This record gives sequence, structure tokens and C-alpha cells, in this order.
Amino acid sequence: MLNAEASPSEQEELNNLLSQDEALQQQYDLLVRIWKEKNDNVKDEDNVNASDTISRIISRAGIESDDAEMVIRRKRQRRRRNISLATFSLFSLAVAGWFWKNNSVSSAIIEKPVKEISITQNGSRTRSLLADGTTVWLNVGSKLFYENDFNGTTREVRLEGEAFFDVVKQSSRPFIVHTSGIDIRVLGTAFNVKSYPEDKNVETTLYRGLVQVVRHEDSLSKPIQLVPNHKLILPKQAAIETIKLSEDRRLSVKEPASPNITPIDSTKKESERIETAWVYNRIEFQGDSFEEVSKKLERWYNVTIVFTDERSKQLSVTGSFEKETVDQAFAALKVAFPINYKITNHEIFVESSK
Repeated sequence: MLNAEASPSEQEELNNLLSQDEALQQQYDLLVRIWKEKNDNVKDEDNVNASDTISRIISRAGIESDDAEMVIRRKRQRRRRNISLATFSLFSLAVAGWFWKNNSVSSAIIEKPVKEISITQNGSRTRSLLADGTTVWLNVGSKLFYENDFNGTTREVRLEGEAFFDVVKQSSRPFIVHTSGIDIRVLGTAFNVKSYPEDKNVETTLYRGLVQVVRHEDSLSKPIQLVPNHKLILPKQAAIETIKLSEDRRLSVKEPASPNITPIDSTKKESERIETAWVYNRIEFQGDSFEEVSKKLERWYNVTIVFTDERSKQLSVTGSFEKETVDQAFAALKVAFPINYKITNHEIFVESSK
């Protein structure tokens, strides 16, 4: 009826019934008013009041329909009763449904976003697609914290470990990575961040786009700009981490260290570059000490490496592994470098052979 879908005969019968029942006429008038207010986009508080009124009407419908039935039976107008009650029920259900839908939408809007966390154990790597379309490759032994909707003015994540980000560009909503006392702010770009808890430095390698890096202990200074095919190395500072992403800040009593920006070999394909070799299931090291290499090997193979002398820690190691097992990897290391080793379950004992 409210949408002018009733036939002339149905409208006439409804009018006759309403003229005989004052209470039903009042209810009908209320429904008409609510319907008009809905189309005029009434304020939320009016909707709540009207919704409560309709709930009372629907709860009374059963009682009042019994009274109407008695009147109609006495007047032997069964057909008119059936049409009117059906029409009234449709009115009530339609309006109640509209309020249920709108209240559901409102609830969805004010519902708080859910905190998410992606974790990779030692020996495993993952690839994830975030809500905004950004792709994240998470290296071994890493954690990524974020909210599941990205509906705010920024898209923020917190990283512990190493990840490669291919960020979808959204000019009005920058993408921010919080890690180890720094914020990395981007719009649309591809970059790698390495910041394991045991690492001495935070490394950010940019492949495409542009990033700005802000250190929490030096937030008033001009952000560090990083251009493609360059790597930024920042020493970690003493820090205290908070809970919320938007308040993820670390405090420091040290003077900010000078940033070290170095070019990477852009003549190589991305799959061949040492900084992101792990994305292509390869682990590489170039002139690193065996102690530094051991940390990578522990995460890569999910083992514990124990040095039984100091000399073996200082060996300079260059090489790469891709499909090798941990036994094959250490057999190759023994051939290339003066070491001996023993594997016991998940522990590897290493010592210098000279």
C-alpha cells in the first residue's frame, strides 16, 4: 500500500476496515508517517524512537488481531479481515525489516576493527594479501601485526622480523610500517624491511616508489628520504614498545645514529639480489661473520647453532643455499671453510678446525 502497489478494490476494503476500527487507523497512520520519514532520511535518534514504537505495535498485533477477528466474525466479513490483517502484517514486517537492516548497518560501521597477527615459525615463510590489496611476504621467524579493515586515514602495521611489502597506492591513506623505533611511511611502493629482535640494525631496501623514514627519538628532524635501489641501515636504539599500532613508539636515551644509505646492485634482477633472495626461497651471505650467518641459518633451518670456540665465530663466510638440507649445507660449509661440526637432533655444534 505504501508503495502504491495495492489494487483499487484492496485499497477500498482497507479504507472501510480502518473507518470501523479507530485503533487500527491510528496504527496505520503511524506506519505511513514512519515510511515518509524513512524516505526523508530522518536522524538516527528519531529512527530509534520509531523503531521502539514499531516493536510495540508488532508485539500487540496478535492481541489486536484477535479483537478485530471477533468484530469481523460478528459482521460476517471474513474476506475483508483476511486482506486487512495480511496487509497490516506486511506493513509491520516491511518497516521492522527496514529498521533491522539500518540498525545492522549502523552496528557494522561502529564495530571496532579486529587486531590480526601473521606469524611464521623458523623454517617457514608465508605470503599474505592485506585488506587493501597490499601483498606481504613474511620471512622465517617473523610477526606482522595489523588491523583487519584499513578503514582509517592511514594503513598501519607493526613488524618484528623481516618482510617484503608490495603496497597498493592510495594517495589519501599512506601505508606505515612500525618497527624497532622507526616509522616507514609510503604511498605505493615495493620495499624490504629487516628488523629481527637480535639484529643490531634495521635495514630498509627500496625497489620501487619512495619511502620516508622517521626515527622516534628524532621525530622533530626531517624524515629520511629513500629512493629506489638504495638501502638504509639504521642502528637500533634502546626502546620501549606500546600496545596500539597508532601509538607504537619507542623511547631512547641515546643520540640518534647517522643513517647509512648505500646503493644496491640494480643491474641484477630482483630475484638475484641478496637483500630479497629469501623471497625466492634462497638464503645468501657475502662476507658476513660466521656468527652473523649462524643467526640466518638458525631461522632458515629451524635449528640451534652452538659455537665451541671464539675463532669459528669470526670466520668470513660467503655463499648461498636454496634447496640444500641442513646436513648438505654444513657439509658444503666444511669443505669451503676450516670448521668441524656435529649435528645432534636440532642442535649443531661448530668449532674451528685450525
